[in-house]
Amino acid sequence: MVSRAHDPELEQDFSDVDRDALVAELARLVPAANLLCETEDLKPYECDGLAAYRQVPLAVVLAENEAQVVAVLQTCHRLGVPVVARGAGTGLSGGALPHGNGVLLSLAKMKRILKIDPVARVAVVEPGVRNLAISEAAAPHGLYYAPDPSSQIACTIGGNIAENAGGVHCLKYGLTVHNVLRVRAVTMAGDVIELGSHALDAPGYDLLAVAIGSEGLLAVVTEVTVKLVPRPETARVVMASFADVARAGDAVAAVIAAGIIPAGLEMMDKPAIAAVEPFVNAGYDLDAAAILLCESDGTPEEVDEEIARMRAVLEASGATGVRVSRDEAERTRFWAGRKAAFPAAGRLSPDYYCMDGTIPRKRLGDILRAIADMEREFGLRCMNVFHAGDGNLHPLILYDATVPGETERTEEFGARILEMSVALGGTITGEHGVGHEKLRGMCVQFAADELTAFHGVKAAFDPQGLLNPGKAVPSLHRCAEFGRMHVHRGELKFPDIERF
Repeated sequence: MVSRAHDPELEQDFSDVDRDALVAELARLVPAANLLCETEDLKPYECDGLAAYRQVPLAVVLAENEAQVVAVLQTCHRLGVPVVARGAGTGLSGGALPHGNGVLLSLAKMKRILKIDPVARVAVVEPGVRNLAISEAAAPHGLYYAPDPSSQIACTIGGNIAENAGGVHCLKYGLTVHNVLRVRAVTMAGDVIELGSHALDAPGYDLLAVAIGSEGLLAVVTEVTVKLVPRPETARVVMASFADVARAGDAVAAVIAAGIIPAGLEMMDKPAIAAVEPFVNAGYDLDAAAILLCESDGTPEEVDEEIARMRAVLEASGATGVRVSRDEAERTRFWAGRKAAFPAAGRLSPDYYCMDGTIPRKRLGDILRAIADMEREFGLRCMNVFHAGDGNLHPLILYDATVPGETERTEEFGARILEMSVALGGTITGEHGVGHEKLRGMCVQFAADELTAFHGVKAAFDPQGLLNPGKAVPSLHRCAEFGRMHVHRGELKFPDIERF
């Protein structure tokens, strides 16, 4: 990837930060080994998983506990210094992109599992705990944590909360927001707050749901209580092959319309299959234009009945072949292939750009045809892997950043996919967040009064705008510069903004 210039809007109003004074203050708050100031130490933190955008921060603080988080935020608040919180850095929208005049606050050292309660079926953990580590700790009790993003071996629960992460099993078991009971967090001013509760409900506004998916704009998470669910007695995966990509998309809608809610329902097209199979040896059908992976879990009797129903729907929808996993090892291989789609893209192209939009399931065929047209228009290849059951798209645009103009074409291709998602009745993101990447899409999705309301929520938690500034919610000025101002019933959006 090629380093891109950081957005100038992210630098406004913070150019007068006194770096030496800031570092001196921070040095009194954390051990010397936990404060990084030298360029060679800062470089590893210059980007998250969206490596096309990079920015070296003024300093990195590796917090070890909540008290240090409070002290760092209070100090930065007093000095007017912006702060960006970061977990494992696996995000794909630039949400953890540092601020060039600010502090990068890493929570990776806060990785203690504080409590596993098998009776209440909850786990209390710090934000740096890996997603998969929760399930590993709960396994002796026959329990696990359901949301399973593809990066679950590395991504942290704090980052999952920031982006409202999902995964291949979110269709049946829900996203992060459906599996978190309580969050303890620190505001920019250094105040500790608790959102949600260990009970089924909490009084007042549902601020827990506001915090989950807020992309680090409202508060810094220091403790999380998650739900644990029993491991199913058995699980099996149906792999259905299709000779036509659009027909596979239509089959997804047919499965749901039949009243079947699989534990997971994923889709991969031929380029994705071709990339993944030699990488993982999952046993995929290399002749298929697309495959669906449909998992059923529960008791053996429930699984047998559901698989029979799914097979009938898939065959009626035009499946050219249907294969059911024979044992747990094969089921694991089927999912390992799907989860390896992103790294496998590197076998086909020097660079790839992963998009994240969501559309109504019934429009899957339409978006796939539109993406195929865009491939020809932009002269770029695209692998398609979807959380098909809930309409969450992950097109992987393949390109070479060393070819002049190709990065810009790729970004325009991605923006067009998101705009098409909105036009089809969907949204510009499903689980990767808006971050820095999708600000233009926010201008397409929302009107001026809606964006103003979002800024109002931000101001209620962080009046000075110091937490992760310039991310997720664009200013009206930015939308005007993007040229995303649409006339509705003769009215010009954002009439108070000067035209450029």
